[in-house]
Amino acid sequence: MKTWPGVTALVPTMSVAMTVAMSVAMSVSSTASAADVPWQLAGQQGIVRFVIVPTEQATDLAAYLRQAQALCEPGVTCFLNFYTNRSGAPLTLPLPDAIERESTAVYRRSVKQGAERLVWRCSLKITAENCF
Repeated sequence: MKTWPGVTALVPTMSVAMTVAMSVAMSVSSTASAADVPWQLAGQQGIVRFVIVPTEQATDLAAYLRQAQALCEPGVTCFLNFYTNRSGAPLTLPLPDAIERESTAVYRRSVKQGAERLVWRCSLKITAENCF
């Protein structure tokens, strides 16, 4: 697998974690749950899509992976920026400051580079590694 400059250790670590988490997520019963409901798409600029995460799922790794799988067509470059919207601000682009301040995660898959990664907001304490 190729890596992006500056993220050599990040890509393999997240790929293994994402594979394990995806396996767990896919093995869960197919019964519809809150995590299976598509998250709201706030909009798109170029290839970057802005996704609103339900507050109660902001720290649920498996939910992010299910959403990435649902939103990103296999074999296609996909960039997702995830945010909560606790303030209930209107969804417009560019995002209002109230939403922009609530960034939770960034998902990037580059077919050209053969790399994918999921990076978290450090304050969510999902992982000590790979956070911003």
